[in-house]
Amino acid sequence: MDLGLVGKVRPCLVLSDYPADNELALVVVVPHTTALRANRWEFPLPRPFLAQGAFHLQQIQVVPITRLERKLGLLTGAEFQNLKDALVQLLALVPAS
Repeated sequence: MDLGLVGKVRPCLVLSDYPADNELALVVVVPHTTALRANRWEFPLPRPFLAQGAFHLQQIQVVPITRLERKLGLLTGAEFQNLKDALVQLLALVPAS
């Protein structure tokens, strides 16, 4: 994904579905970083085509679909569940008790 002038072309996890015709042409993504800080919001996802690093969940962004370049791979069911669990925690999507 091309993240624009300040960013650079880097792998991203696409979190949203492809937009319908009556929706904005945007997707929600999490960029990959190699500048690790060893915090709880780094989501490691080792793949042969990725440099050592992690997807940083605090960097969730909305970008135009025109910036998508190519699909590199898919998450397994277990990886997707781990990602969902981490996002629920980050975004506080659990009811208050």
